Amino acid sequence: MAMLFWFGNLFYVAVLLVNGVAVLSEDRFLARIGWAGQQDQGFGGGDVSVKAKLINLISAIRTLMRIPLIIVNVVIIVYELLLG
Repeated sequence: MAMLFWFGNLFYVAVLLVNGVAVLSEDRFLARIGWAGQQDQGFGGGDVSVKAKLINLISAIRTLMRIPLIIVNVVIIVYELLLG
């Protein structure tokens, strides 16, 4: 039973981290630290830095996870309200 609580907390942490990445503003925050979107080098672009990979990951999370995050957040809110 204790393992179930551990997985639940791990799920909450993962959702909160993805929410945090999804709400980062490219204009207000990411551009200030030099992490604004960069041009892709396409297939076979050679060595890609870790920074470029992180920028692409943030962009992908902001683009692809928008609708699933809304659904997951609504489910978590309803669950907490009903079974809190």
